[in-house]
Amino acid sequence: MSPRAGSTGSQSPAPATLAFVESPVQLLNVLEWAHAHALRAAALRITGEPSGPPGPELGAGRPGGTGRFGRSGRPGGAGKSGGTRGVSRPDGAGAGLILVVLSPSDPMTRGQLRRMAELARDEGYEVRWEEARGGATAPFHTVGGLAPLLRRAERIVMGDPFSRYVQLLLTITRARDLVVVDDGTATMEFVSQLAKGERLVRWHRRGGRPGARDLVFAPVSARARRRLTPGNGRRVEVFSSMPITETPEGVTITANDFSWTRSRFGPPRITKGADLVGTSLVETGVVDPDRYLEAVKGLATTYGATRYFAHRRESPDKLHRLAVETGLEIVRPDLPLELIARRGPIGRTILSFPSTVVHTLPLALVGTEVKVAVCDIDPAWLTESASPRAQGFLSGVTGTARDVHRLSAVSTAT
Repeated sequence: MSPRAGSTGSQSPAPATLAFVESPVQLLNVLEWAHAHALRAAALRITGEPSGPPGPELGAGRPGGTGRFGRSGRPGGAGKSGGTRGVSRPDGAGAGLILVVLSPSDPMTRGQLRRMAELARDEGYEVRWEEARGGATAPFHTVGGLAPLLRRAERIVMGDPFSRYVQLLLTITRARDLVVVDDGTATMEFVSQLAKGERLVRWHRRGGRPGARDLVFAPVSARARRRLTPGNGRRVEVFSSMPITETPEGVTITANDFSWTRSRFGPPRITKGADLVGTSLVETGVVDPDRYLEAVKGLATTYGATRYFAHRRESPDKLHRLAVETGLEIVRPDLPLELIARRGPIGRTILSFPSTVVHTLPLALVGTEVKVAVCDIDPAWLTESASPRAQGFLSGVTGTARDVHRLSAVSTAT
């Protein structure tokens, strides 16, 4: 792992592209963006058109590029070389992108991030692991160590524009090319707020009064939002697999079709049963825990689900209760679900509540016989403290999903 910022000095050359991630899915989507960007850049070189600041080369990484996972996605997996078929993978490619992991404190998230960092290094990218939350002085060391790279980078790629850390870093950079990759359903809310000129607030917190920390940080957040608004030679791209209905003026929307995932993993072995995907809506205070338990129990009974893929933020106590009262096998994935599903084995039917995966899994599993089904959230399941926008937002996540089977909300005990 690369040294943490603040101790590297001049060891890292000035990157053309600097990417900041705080979750495994964000890192996955940076890899997807790099793959798609390399394909576009290669096509533009053929036509002689400019492609913006230098970035990852086509097939970025070591020759063969399969690393320890192979095409099957399993450790030690053998098979054809990864990447785009029929395209050579040049040495030294990927030198234009440095991935910076702003590590969270949650053990589950850290574990998945370390596995994703391994994949990124296997692709040939430099990864800097920052203990950004490792104590009271950690933010000062992190920001101070990254400042020289931020000032020299030509392009910034970020996974969470709502993050205070990312917003602070945006006030330092001079980059004229900004890219936002998917951070789940939050991307839909970010684009909507940017289009309306609203302040950046996570959807499940809207409607509440700003806290003291929000008020203190408000000037930084406002400046970051201005930085994320195109103009004055500044380009902004949103790279997303989510349905975006409101496009802010001047923002380029690029579709993420998970081509990197599909080129590196699978196709999966498909089992006869059903798998259920968990959600952190209880942990974020949106859904009542007892109602959620009853809903999971109802889905498992109705559709014969045997495995429950836990969200990385689900609490151990909740998962233990689910296992005891539903009989489901609790699986805590060590990689984002898109990669787990593409590797297999995976159920012929995947059941989910409104979440990112109802948009991403159909893309990652295109060409397979896996069906994704989404269960609506009954308004009666919401907690009293849930944001007034919660029901509408969750319904929108479900209603805009493509290539999924929509289920009615299962009944729960009152």
